[in-house]
Amino acid sequence: MGKMPSQKDLFEVSGPNYLTYVNWNCPHHRRSVMASLVQGAYVLERDRQRNRQGPDALAPAWWKFFHFALRQELVDDADSSIFGAVYAFQPPYNILDPAAAASAPHYVVAFRGTITKKASASRDLELDLLLARSGGLERSTRFLVAMQTIRDVVSAAGHGRVWLAGHSLGSAISTLGGKIMARAGVLLPAFLFNPPFLSAPVERIPHKKVKHGIRIAKSFVTAGVATVLNKGGGDEAFAALARWVPNVLVNPADHISAEYVGYFDHRKKMEDIGAGAVGRLATRHSVTHLLLGIGKPGDCEPLHLFPSAVLTVNRGPSPNFKTAHGIHQWWKPDLALQCSSYSYAWSADC
Repeated sequence: MGKMPSQKDLFEVSGPNYLTYVNWNCPHHRRSVMASLVQGAYVLERDRQRNRQGPDALAPAWWKFFHFALRQELVDDADSSIFGAVYAFQPPYNILDPAAAASAPHYVVAFRGTITKKASASRDLELDLLLARSGGLERSTRFLVAMQTIRDVVSAAGHGRVWLAGHSLGSAISTLGGKIMARAGVLLPAFLFNPPFLSAPVERIPHKKVKHGIRIAKSFVTAGVATVLNKGGGDEAFAALARWVPNVLVNPADHISAEYVGYFDHRKKMEDIGAGAVGRLATRHSVTHLLLGIGKPGDCEPLHLFPSAVLTVNRGPSPNFKTAHGIHQWWKPDLALQCSSYSYAWSADC
């Protein structure tokens, strides 16, 4: 008898099966479906590892419930693991609200994060280390497959109805792909769940004044290093990405993504104290990337820095890191969410 599947892989147990009607104009509905499609990519790989096929496969429920069809599995050439999926929306003929469905994506390209099981852990952790060393993900075979897939889907469907989604490592892939497309003038809606922020987790410090002081000092140090290394330019290139506004979803109890909370809020505070120029220079650089880029041609832009975003913060209680970093939190119906919109020039509550 085979090993019993994890309850978290079973859509009927852990998925948002209360969402029998999806209004694509509703942020909660959009977020829940996108998170479910990312979970579908996770379960696709776990189905592969455990040889669950046909009626035994658990992954299809995660997309079929929302009237999506699997168009393509994305496979990493290095270890044959499934790291993502392309889904096509197939609304039913008797749909209740055609106007609400009109806002749905035609295609979704979704990427899972790290799976710490033997069959995929080695490759996933190798890519995590590339992220931690601030560079190299864009040259990995996994990202090259992902980027080519994004281009192919956009070419076939048109960029207006192709969405990106990813969790953790998958968010980093979505981010890099979304930035590349945005620089080419193609703005793809994106849902980035718990994206890695490669910096010290200042947001976890409980004292607000201490956090604020550390961030101000860090901004002046970063701006100073950028100036000394003659990296003070590039504002136009960074601002050019401002039209791309991804949805960034984080949890303050998740040390991997929590720093996004302070990153966006701090930009406004630097303006408030009259140090906006320093803040704008610091916000598009990190000291690590600046130092790693010494002697290398061109600018080494940090993957995790955004000019603009819609930031959603889960302020509800999280008993542990696994919960705070998990994809399952994002389709819960009773979340305590704080949502704010940020641009390179302004910020506002949603």
